[in-house]
Amino acid sequence: MADTIIDLIQGLREQNPKAQRQTLERYGNDVFAQVARMLPAAEDAEEVYQDVFVKVFKNIRTYDEQKSSLKTWISRIAYNEAVTWLRHKHPAMIYFEDRDGSAEKLSDADVEETLGHANSETVQLIRAALKHLPPDERAVITMFYYEEMSLKEIAFVTESIPTTVASKLSRTRKKICKIIKMLQS
Repeated sequence: MADTIIDLIQGLREQNPKAQRQTLERYGNDVFAQVARMLPAAEDAEEVYQDVFVKVFKNIRTYDEQKSSLKTWISRIAYNEAVTWLRHKHPAMIYFEDRDGSAEKLSDADVEETLGHANSETVQLIRAALKHLPPDERAVITMFYYEEMSLKEIAFVTESIPTTVASKLSRTRKKICKIIKMLQS
């Protein structure tokens, strides 16, 4: 761990306003993006964003650098706050369900053919498809692709294990592929 991170953590533990400001500058955009991808509206993301950093500053003493990086620990708090918000303050939403199992039957080659060509149309279709996924699946996809987190980091954030994350990632990619095919027809 770099000295600057160690100094930052120490400053946070001392409730130093400069360290808190640096933490917001360093991780704020990533946290906002993470919660905004999970929540229905920007105002909701702003509310959760504030709650995340209140918790970070309040609970910094519980952070263990042996278990995760500071960024991953903050991501875990953001994920949990967004899920809590969705459970308590958001009306139930209907998301795409693969009731007939047709998405599961898609091969990895089918998925790669649909998702593998990163042009502007594909990116727009993927963004549209993400809106049809439940927040937990959307979160796993965005952590892996947008935030480039490892399976181990995602497992820490979601309080899971890497093999479970890999399975969920595979199933969710297939669901996205199925949704894109439905949107195109």
